Amino acid sequence: MAFLVLILGCAVLTGCTDETESTMNQTGDAAESKEEKTVIIEDEDIPDAPKSLKEVIAQQPGKLVEEHMEPDVEAARTVNFTTYNKFYDHTFKEIAQDELSVYFTGNKLSNSDEIYNYLVYQLGSGQYESLYRRLESYEHGYVMPELPEGKEKIEIAKVQKTNIVILMDASGSMKAEVKGGSKMKLAKEAIETFTAGLDSGVNVSLLAYGHKGAGTEADKKLSCQTIDTVYPLGSYDEPSFHEAMDSFQASGWTPLAGAIEKADAILASHGSEAYRNIVYIVSDGIETCGGDPIEAAKKLNDSKIEAKVNIIGFDVDDEGQAQLKQVAEAGGGSYATVRDQNDFEGVLLKKWQPSLMQVISQQGVKLQDLVGHLTELVEISEPLVNISDREANRVIDAASFLRSEKLISEENGQKVIDQAQEIRELRNDHFREIKERKSEEAEQIRNEINAKVEAWKEKWHLELDK
Repeated sequence: MAFLVLILGCAVLTGCTDETESTMNQTGDAAESKEEKTVIIEDEDIPDAPKSLKEVIAQQPGKLVEEHMEPDVEAARTVNFTTYNKFYDHTFKEIAQDELSVYFTGNKLSNSDEIYNYLVYQLGSGQYESLYRRLESYEHGYVMPELPEGKEKIEIAKVQKTNIVILMDASGSMKAEVKGGSKMKLAKEAIETFTAGLDSGVNVSLLAYGHKGAGTEADKKLSCQTIDTVYPLGSYDEPSFHEAMDSFQASGWTPLAGAIEKADAILASHGSEAYRNIVYIVSDGIETCGGDPIEAAKKLNDSKIEAKVNIIGFDVDDEGQAQLKQVAEAGGGSYATVRDQNDFEGVLLKKWQPSLMQVISQQGVKLQDLVGHLTELVEISEPLVNISDREANRVIDAASFLRSEKLISEENGQKVIDQAQEIRELRNDHFREIKERKSEEAEQIRNEINAKVEAWKEKWHLELDK
């Protein structure tokens, strides 16, 4: 087995005398650590860098990346680009340059492929496979609704009304600033736009929770017990609804389960035969008052009112997303993550507004939610492109550094840079192609469903007018 051995200091000189060796032995380990540094790399430990898509997807993490960089940092979303950039510029780059200087000082590689192989061996990403599997298995979530065909069912659907109960998280964390303003300000603006666009026959209610107290232990009981109906269930009146929105601000704890239970109480007398009941929750975090929001949502959906629970998670961390998704699933609804005002309005106005999402919702036909998962698709595909770009940039930076230090030739440095860019394009083109294909599939299904619903609607409109 071949080894590459680099010894810096006196030991690198073949003419060191026995006397020198004796002196070194007498100085002990401390002196040895100061005088020499040995790096042993097995040739077979440095594999050829991936060239094909299959090899790219299966790539193992670079040694330096695996040891010094957290996966979440490397794959940080574009909106949080400073998370990666700060770590890379202030910490990782120096570590990499030190390692590369040691290796290339003792290993004068003259072949650009060998140089590229070593740089990927140290600096490559190992997250492609897990993220790629998620992208490949992505499902758009659109389902063809059950369209009643019997005239008796149509007559029942025709008289159904829609109730919407909005639960607004007003805990202290909603004061946080995101792009465009505070979370509370943006949430209020988006919800007012949403409710203003509802059909006139829709009943609306607004509940605020977490708006009392200051988020301290002393105020926890008050905050957790205060869930106010600031706009009672009834027809929408813009001035009154706006006044209700202005009546509370972000402040305390998060009694999510209690808020869901109060929504259950409000809708208790509105059974599913006469009403279509929907609960929308806007929250930026988990339950903090000791309740069980998952159980509360399940009870609400399983009851005679059959209310669906849809949740918008506003700039939520991983723990919060996990819980809120479970709550939405237990409530028979959908979950969406938003990061800013555009995301928020996209979910509310383009996906979840009943008059847009369900073309006959005001007739009360029981449709399965046709909630688009484009936000999820972006969240899956974006990190793939990010880690691809960042790997390429690490390799390019390393080649530029080695070239500036005269540790590799100008020609080899440029070849390595060209190779890194070529492989980046191979990866990114493929990732974007899959994303586009998934988007087109979702759009096609959505159009097919909408066309069938419109045809059904026209058919029964003529039938019921007889």
